[in-house]
Amino acid sequence: MNDITAILKAHGFTFNRKLGQNFLVNPSVCPRMASLCGATTADGVLEIGPGAGVLTRELCRIAKKVVAIELDDRLPPVLTQVLAGFENYTLVMGDALNMDLHSVLSEHFADCERIYVCANLPYYITSPLLMKLLEERLPIAAVTAMVQKEAATRLCAPQGARDGGAVTCAVQYYAVPEILFSVSRGSFLPPPNVDSAVIRLALREAPPVCVADEAFFFRIIKAAFGQRRKTLCNALAAGLSRPKTDIEAALLSAGISPNARGEELRLADFAHIADQLQA
Repeated sequence: MNDITAILKAHGFTFNRKLGQNFLVNPSVCPRMASLCGATTADGVLEIGPGAGVLTRELCRIAKKVVAIELDDRLPPVLTQVLAGFENYTLVMGDALNMDLHSVLSEHFADCERIYVCANLPYYITSPLLMKLLEERLPIAAVTAMVQKEAATRLCAPQGARDGGAVTCAVQYYAVPEILFSVSRGSFLPPPNVDSAVIRLALREAPPVCVADEAFFFRIIKAAFGQRRKTLCNALAAGLSRPKTDIEAALLSAGISPNARGEELRLADFAHIADQLQA
């Protein structure tokens, strides 16, 4: 941490709170995170938000190629110094949320067997970034990410668990999630006000349920969790703008109690509801 602090100071770098900058600098966490991402010397790794490049160094040691996407144009000279000597590293400047990631992957990883994502994600855009990686059906094998501990619990909650939400269902649809290990706030520079956890999302080859209309399927999930205090019947009626009688009939036909709550349902239940409402 002292070395990174000195490098940042030498380049006149100051942290930007608006960019959610909490750089991962723990020398024991970064190797562990890199080793668990799944990449080998035949694979490529995409990193989003390299920060000071401590995790990036570890990824360069295990992967064939590492491409880091960075938004802050003050960081390239810092990364150049920290990553000196690594020829398998490429920096791409831009906003990952608004970037054509398919093009980035095809341009840089064409000669890699598999592609993985490993990153310490800015916490204020964790969910949008993860959903972009999943929804765009990128040719990636898994996503290993450092996220806020509370977000890790929500993202990796089992189907039908109280901690779950709409984003939990979406993650379960595209991937198999797991929490790998917890990380204390002292592992970052500057330390955030919360603890963190490393999660891994292994992408599925096919969704665990078959739905005719994915957009409608996810509308149902969003509506079910939109008003958590309401019964499932009332929440869906309000969220879908459908008569309550139609919703109740669909739920009963799907074998689901109208008085249930969205958090009690599994993906298969939401798929059955979609089938009934589209019948």
